[in-house]
Amino acid sequence: MTTDELSLVFAALADPTRRAILERLARGDATVNQLAEPFAMSQQAVSKHIKVLEKARLVQRTQVAQSRPCVLDTVRLDAAAGWIAEHRRVWAERYDRLDEHLARLRVGEESR
Repeated sequence: MTTDELSLVFAALADPTRRAILERLARGDATVNQLAEPFAMSQQAVSKHIKVLEKARLVQRTQVAQSRPCVLDTVRLDAAAGWIAEHRRVWAERYDRLDEHLARLRVGEESR
């Protein structure tokens, strides 16, 4: 995933309403009306949130007869989670090396 795509994903995930929409879609497909039900906002406001999620390619709209349900697309979420995991691993290794270095310094001070 490119940096720009990753930025879109993290920007989309920064909003609690959009995260709640994704959590709802993790349980199954839903229409905009169904997604708007738990929120104290208009259907148009929820539609704007969905458009941000679509732009980040976290959500797709399908067509079933007259209905256009939203579907969660986890590919970008998996890629973002992989990016986080890789950076967590890098920083954990750096902290481990720092711990080892500090332990060597302590041993050196104790032997003086």
